[in-house]
Amino acid sequence: MLSERIYVGADHAGFQLKQRLVDELKRLGYEPVDAGPETMDPADDYPDYGRPVAEAVSRGVVKRGVLTCGTGLGMAFVANRFPRVRAAVAWTPEIAELARKHNDANVLVLPSRFVSEEEGMDILHKWLDTAFEGGRHERRVAKIDA
Repeated sequence: MLSERIYVGADHAGFQLKQRLVDELKRLGYEPVDAGPETMDPADDYPDYGRPVAEAVSRGVVKRGVLTCGTGLGMAFVANRFPRVRAAVAWTPEIAELARKHNDANVLVLPSRFVSEEEGMDILHKWLDTAFEGGRHERRVAKIDA
């Protein structure tokens, strides 16, 4: 069985956390695709790294993506401009769980300035391990792209 590919991207504020996310996804048996940046650059811009992840999810190249920036908000703004992308900023495992269960979030966005690397791993695990509940939530999610 092939491992699931997951695109991962960050800006300068999320660079260190992104490196940990990529390593953790590998450890868990996923195939992370690092959308950059390759090196830490304090002058980089979050749309340059959020866009490729969101495009990959939007086009169906991958089912899920993970982004990180300082607050998570910039990356979420970029990602949610793409059809079929439901990016959720999660700062606790519980929020990540509800984002999956109720909103079928297919892009996890971590606020690197507000979560430690360990908290980020816990949030990632919860998001990866939680399935969409469907039911009444399916109707609501369908209205997003209607």
